[in-house]
Amino acid sequence: MNSDLTTKWNKCLEIFRDNVSKNTFDTWFADIKPLRYEGNTLTIQVKSNFVCEFIEGNFLDLLRTTLFKVMGHGTQLMYSILTDKENDLSMEVSSDNTSKRGTCNSGNSTPTAMQEVVQELDSMLISRYTFDNYVEGISNRLSRSVAVSVADRPGRAFNPLFIHGASGVGKTHLVNAIGVKIKELHPELRVLYVSAHLFQVQYTDSILQKNFNDFMRFYQSIDVLIIDDIQEFAGLQKTQNAFFHIFNHLHLNGKQLIMTSDRSPAQLQGMEERLITRFKWGMTAEIGKPDLELRKNILRNKIYKDGLKFPEEVISYIAEHVNASIRDLEGIVVSIMAHSTINNVDIDMSLAKRIVGDFSDYEKKTITIDDIIKKVADYYGVEVSAINTRSRKREVVLVRQVSMYLAKKYLDMSTSKIGQYIGKRDHATVLHACKTITNLADTDKQFRSELEEIDISLQSA
Repeated sequence: MNSDLTTKWNKCLEIFRDNVSKNTFDTWFADIKPLRYEGNTLTIQVKSNFVCEFIEGNFLDLLRTTLFKVMGHGTQLMYSILTDKENDLSMEVSSDNTSKRGTCNSGNSTPTAMQEVVQELDSMLISRYTFDNYVEGISNRLSRSVAVSVADRPGRAFNPLFIHGASGVGKTHLVNAIGVKIKELHPELRVLYVSAHLFQVQYTDSILQKNFNDFMRFYQSIDVLIIDDIQEFAGLQKTQNAFFHIFNHLHLNGKQLIMTSDRSPAQLQGMEERLITRFKWGMTAEIGKPDLELRKNILRNKIYKDGLKFPEEVISYIAEHVNASIRDLEGIVVSIMAHSTINNVDIDMSLAKRIVGDFSDYEKKTITIDDIIKKVADYYGVEVSAINTRSRKREVVLVRQVSMYLAKKYLDMSTSKIGQYIGKRDHATVLHACKTITNLADTDKQFRSELEEIDISLQSA
């Protein structure tokens, strides 16, 4: 190694050491080796792509400032990432994360099989969801307008795009419409639609099968990444960490990120703050529940698309009495049509009232963890925001414990995930809370009465 290069790099290390904690320096900087300085490009060796991504995402400004000061203004940075220690294979990547060339110190060329496979991609888009059949109304007008802009200029307009709203209001339809339109306008782009659940399953499999690097390399090759129901990452810290580095890589390279959630970024519980901050970087748009006129138009669109004929009074009746979600509206249309066909009866007000009545009778109130927290907090006169503080005030602790108890009772969630949502506690804290509330209800008549009141209000809300 050139002694002058070693001297200059040691000066860089001194600056890094002065600007970060000892633990950070030892973890991320101490093992970096300078390989060469040619022209105005410094090539450094890092142990893995993960290290490269972390440094790029967290210390890029420090790196550039230091290199300009020690090596000279305009110095470019290249990473040499060791991809196969046994065969001494490495890949060189520039500081903007654009792959430049594969190198092999043993004299062999980098395999091209992976490069060829990467070009073949099933976007997993739901092709029937397009802008043409997305019915616009007041509640979704802004979201649709933003979505069209993203489809026209992916990576340049509203990046990232975070769309949120209650279940069944059309989030999945809209983000798929974006993907379908991008494929039409920009066929050269790699577009991928994936649910948060599937992403988590793929991540877990990559760890078990020991191909995590392939998992990361695949996702970092995407031009437009659409993640549906990202709130399902709550409490999954390792999955969040992997997505954090994928997000950083794609955003740094001007790739489009699109996410949906059943709540706004500010309301996400069990999600790392650094991710929530990034979700807010671009555009956050809410899709509200459809108003009466939009519900009528959605019904007309569904009926027309299926080649059906409904009297206008039936359409109005359904729209007035079913207002929970678009899925419910479409489900009622299917039910009415099925009854009409099977029983050979006309589609009229009598049939509509019977089907809508049955739907109302059997429709169950869905209790969410947010419902539970708000009900308990309101009952005891505590601000919801206090739940996630470190406060040990008796009333705040009580709200946390009762919320955990009711969440365990009503929701199909692990204790770890409940803990992340409520106060960012661990699963042991949730188990202790459940035991405490159970014992208290068994021994304290007044508290048992309070718990019953909260329980009843939760079920009747």
